[in-house]
Amino acid sequence: MAKTKNKKNAATLGRLMKYLKPHAGLLAFAFLCAVISSAAMLFTPVVIGNAVDCIVEINNVDFGKLAVYLCVLAGLIAAVMLFQWLMNLCAQRAAHLTVRDARRDGFAAIVDAPLKDIDARSQGDLAARISVDADQIADGIVQGSTQIFTGVVTIIGTLVFMILISPWIALAVAALTPLSLLVSYFVARGTHKYFTEQTRVRGELYAKTDETVRNRAVIAAYGYSPCAERDFGVINDELKTCGFKATFYSSLVNPSTRLINSLVYAVVAVMGTVFAITGAGGFMGKVVSIGGITQLLLYANQFARPLNEITGVITEFQTSLAAAHRILDLADMPPQDDTGEQLTNCNSIEIKDLDFSYDPERPLIRDMNVKVPNGTLVAIVGRTGCGKTTLINLLMRFYDPDDGQILLGGDDAARFSRSSVRKNFGMVLQDSWVFKGTVRDNIAYGKPDATDEQVTAAAKAAHIDGFIRRLPNGYDTVIDDGDGISQGQKQLINIARIMLVDPPMLILDEATSNIDTRTERKVQDAFDKLLRPANGKKKTGFVVAHRLSTIVNADMILVMDAGKIIERGTHKELLAKNGAYAELYKAQFAKS
Repeated sequence: MAKTKNKKNAATLGRLMKYLKPHAGLLAFAFLCAVISSAAMLFTPVVIGNAVDCIVEINNVDFGKLAVYLCVLAGLIAAVMLFQWLMNLCAQRAAHLTVRDARRDGFAAIVDAPLKDIDARSQGDLAARISVDADQIADGIVQGSTQIFTGVVTIIGTLVFMILISPWIALAVAALTPLSLLVSYFVARGTHKYFTEQTRVRGELYAKTDETVRNRAVIAAYGYSPCAERDFGVINDELKTCGFKATFYSSLVNPSTRLINSLVYAVVAVMGTVFAITGAGGFMGKVVSIGGITQLLLYANQFARPLNEITGVITEFQTSLAAAHRILDLADMPPQDDTGEQLTNCNSIEIKDLDFSYDPERPLIRDMNVKVPNGTLVAIVGRTGCGKTTLINLLMRFYDPDDGQILLGGDDAARFSRSSVRKNFGMVLQDSWVFKGTVRDNIAYGKPDATDEQVTAAAKAAHIDGFIRRLPNGYDTVIDDGDGISQGQKQLINIARIMLVDPPMLILDEATSNIDTRTERKVQDAFDKLLRPANGKKKTGFVVAHRLSTIVNADMILVMDAGKIIERGTHKELLAKNGAYAELYKAQFAKS
């Protein structure tokens, strides 16, 4: 198990380095600044020790040398500050550029992935991976690498300078150092699983919060607030528990290493004092002076600090590695295949021997056969869950059939790229969506190069021009998905989009479900003009509808049940059969 985790972590780190490679120049400069800063810091104890030796006794101070050493010390401190600032600046930039690229690939994977892969994941968790997890990579791995590098340089340099003062003291320090490293290793090794769990639960918490905020009205309407708080509390408590465990175990590192560092400091102080008194233990037989003891004690502190920093970085590293794995796992989602020929101006569809199911254990559509000639308006009706929207998803190639064919213009749809197939359809869904931007940009979503006149004409066709002109800035008003615009108004903006694009074929999935009856009739007239323009070139259209009054003029009505077409024909023909369609129609008429 441990070997598997180590391989997994190594693979994650290796892939992360690929994202860092284009910005290696910045990191290299950061490392150079780290070396210069560490070197300046290493020389400060030398200068301080020499300055101390200038103070021989009362009334016997070499003020000339002392002033020089103080000036040199000021210059070294300034150099440390400057190059540490440059190091942090470059490391930060490299970190955020690396995270930007990882986040970009993660988002691209979401956009390009097959719909079935997205449907299988929580929307909130996907958002958490792109936002929260990506930021944690910068905090731990990229920036931490410069701290580790600085720490290693400081540790090695400190030992070298200590050897030049007293090899025996340096040997004692080197002997005690592995204790600190072993403690850090074993504690960090045990904390990784807790940080991984913490990252996973944080994604669940993000998803639950997103779900609650988006559906606040439903929660309030059903009085579900106490239950929602309870569900959130369960996840929140789980996050608290695993977060506490991760923090508790990782926090053992610092006090443990500080204890060992204090031991090192005490050993240096005692040995240095003994050597200064006896005149033994110095480098090449030299006597350890008071200034030398000062240097050794300062180096003991310098030696301890990077060890503590490195152990802290190891803790952040564990969190960042778990976060990196989550976002890289997202980027690993295979993109939707979009190869094939280009489909242009298709206007006929045939479904032959079609089989499809989301779950192989639960068959949905079986042996479906439908022929839709050019210019035919097809209505699809049936009870909830009968497969209406699934059929639409297959037509749009959001999913592919398990067996059978969908022929577009006589050719198998699988021959054509998915993007070209979708360009031949204009689709309006029941769930309306607007993005943050101007009303004009929202309407021109499918045709960004549309002129103002074309946008206005589409809005008028969708009977929303009057509403738009009453907005504060008209077509230039910035709107968002949650800024007070009603569902019906959003739906009309969605309908205006399709009016503007004017595609060869239309798919309307409960497109008028959120608008009032009077406006619906006007929009239906607009759709009729779009489907049956004055030039006589009819468009092929598919309408999914629950309100049967809206599809009485359809050329073909398909009645579905449990994934099968149980009836087909015109409105009059199906009423005359007195079957399933007639039952639905009469039930709806009776309710009205």
